[in-house]
This record gives sequence, structure tokens and C-alpha cells, in this order.
Amino acid sequence: MRSVNHADQEILIECYNRSLALLKKNSGPMGINAASKSKKAEGRYYASIFGRDAAICSLGMIVSGDRELITSAKKSLLTLAKFQAPNGQIPKFVQPEKNEADFWYAGCIDATLWWLIAIDFYARFLGDSSIRTRLNKKIEKALYWLHCQEHQNLFLLIQNEASDWADIMPRSGFVLYSNVLWYHVKKIYDVPNIKKTRYYFKHIFAPFTRSIPNSRRARILTHYVKKEASPTDFYLSFVNLSFWGPDLDVFANILSMLFGLSSISASSRKVQDLIKLKINKPCPVKVVHHPIRQNSPLWRNYMSRHKQNFPYQYHNGGIWPFVAGFWIMLLHKLKKHVLAREELERYARACSVNNWEFNEWLHGKSGKPMGMAGQSWNAAMFILAYHCLLDNVEIPMP
Repeated sequence: MRSVNHADQEILIECYNRSLALLKKNSGPMGINAASKSKKAEGRYYASIFGRDAAICSLGMIVSGDRELITSAKKSLLTLAKFQAPNGQIPKFVQPEKNEADFWYAGCIDATLWWLIAIDFYARFLGDSSIRTRLNKKIEKALYWLHCQEHQNLFLLIQNEASDWADIMPRSGFVLYSNVLWYHVKKIYDVPNIKKTRYYFKHIFAPFTRSIPNSRRARILTHYVKKEASPTDFYLSFVNLSFWGPDLDVFANILSMLFGLSSISASSRKVQDLIKLKINKPCPVKVVHHPIRQNSPLWRNYMSRHKQNFPYQYHNGGIWPFVAGFWIMLLHKLKKHVLAREELERYARACSVNNWEFNEWLHGKSGKPMGMAGQSWNAAMFILAYHCLLDNVEIPMP
């Protein structure tokens, strides 16, 4: 690894300490809020316990070793369990003070997936299986609900558009991001048919190989793609009956490599290609490389809501600092330690903008800070990436 510049080391330490402080500030009696409390945050429900946000935050909070943050992570997971729907679904967000849970307009599929991942992470990293024992029945209900979203021949989750973390994006049908998480959940909970999930995952999201799926339904799905789309080595962001996502979901592709859906050699090639595409410039990481434009058939009117999702903004090509944490962990996994260290420093600098505002996202072209301030998962994923890279902490993500 290259010699460490003193200023670089200082910003890493400062970012780590400020991350701890922000997470403690954003923690309440029932768990971790998505963002710091403010009039704007409360108006947009950010000062609430979000299913996916709290679960992702818990990963860094657990690894921090800080008892206060570990307790807050546990409270978050238990609060989400308390508000679990009768059918097993974990809510998009919870407002404990109002005793209310929200499940979003078109539903929210990934809160349940991340909640399950976080519970297993807590148990394995801390060597404390009591949380799994305590929540066993709720875990079973969550897994059952996910089974009800699974195609019974192709063994992949199906969802409506705008129903995962990218909640004003038109991905629908078989969505890459959600199915990467489903594959991971199947691994850690020993869910049946994981080999079939992997088989159809490869054929549907990477249809340009010579291999032909053994299902007629899958062949028809991939026929439309192969007939009209340009071949790519990356997984498609989604595949529906006769249309698909050409937008290159960078976040989901990073997760697919991190969770073992690409070989080490294939992942190394893809990472090099992502670097050539400058997905880490001006800072890591742009979550989409080919934004959906207003003249695209995939454009939806709701994408202009709050003037957010125009090209290189928000989920449509904006830079999300928390995703840099997963990116850095992937680089570390692939033994690209020098680049990982550089990206960790640039991640810290992205958090430091506006006197350590920890902005939700930045413009994908200019790097201008945008979105809600005091974003918890930016802090938590920095902590996780820091320990993974600098302390070589083994992260339980098989």
C-alpha cells in the first residue's frame, strides 16, 4: 500500500469520529433515524426509522464496537419487528411516537430483505444468536412473505416499479437489486431452491451468453432483450416481459459481486470497466451510469417529483456516499487495496462537504451536495468500510 499522507490519515480519523457522533445524535429510544431531525426532515419523514436504512446502518454500528451504537442497532431491528405486518412484511418506515408504519405507494420489498440480512449479521458478528431466537417466528413470517413474491418456476422475486430503495425509478418485474439481496438471504437462511435462483438469475439478468435457459418463460423474457439490446458484461437493472433496464444499476452490480454472483476474475474485469466509466468520479459512487432521460419510454412523471430524479440526480445517476462503503468493501475483497484506500479518503471528503453535513446524495456530474443532511447510513457505511479496509475486520457476508 502507498505511503499514507498525514492529511489523508487525519480526515479518515475525523470522519470516523464524526460518524460515531452523528449516529449517536440520530439514535432515539426506539432505534436509528434515517437522518438528523429538522423541520425539513420531519416534513419528509426522514426523522423516522426506515427499514432498509436502519438495517444497513446496523451493519456499521455493530462493527464499530461501540456499546451505545450496538444497542441502538438492536433496538432498530426490534422496532421494525414490532411493526411487522400480519403477512410478514417489514415496513418502509416506522414512526414509533405515532405508533404508525408506512409501506409505500407500490409497496417496499427490500426493507424485509435488509432486515433479515441485518439480523443474521448481528448474530454472527457478535456471536450472539439470541436475537435470531427471539425473532424466530417473525423471521419465518418475513421469509414466507418473500416466498409469496417469488416466481414459482423461475425462483426470483417479482415486484412493481418504484418499490425498492430506488423508489422513484421504473424498474419492475424481475429487478436486479432485489434479487441480489434475495440470493444473499437464501444463502444465510438456507432457503430452498437457491441453486435454481442462481441459475435463473444468471440467465435473466445476463442474457447475452450462448447458454439457453431450460424454461420456456425465461427464453421468451430473454428473447426480447437479445433481439433489441446491446450486449453488456454487466447485469441488466431489471427484466420485464418485453422491456428491460439499460440504465446500468451500478449499486446492484456492486452488490452482486460482493455477494458472490460473479466470480473473482469476472468481478475484477467488471470493476476495471466501472472505473473506466468513471462511476467513482467526481467522488464515489454514481448509482446509475446511463441515466433515464425524459425522452425515454422508461421515463415516468413521478420521476420529476420534488424535481429530484432528473439525469445525474437522486436515484437516476446521483452520487450516494453510503454506496461507496459497499464499493470499498468490494475493492478490498478483490485485493485492490491501494484504490480502496484512495476511495475511503474520497468518501470521507464527500461526507465533509458543508462542514460535515453528511449529505444524502451529490450531483453525478458536478458533485454538488444535495438531498437531506445528516444521513445516518453515510456515517454507518463509512465505519463499516473503515474497519473492513484498515483493520482487516472479517465482515460476515458470505
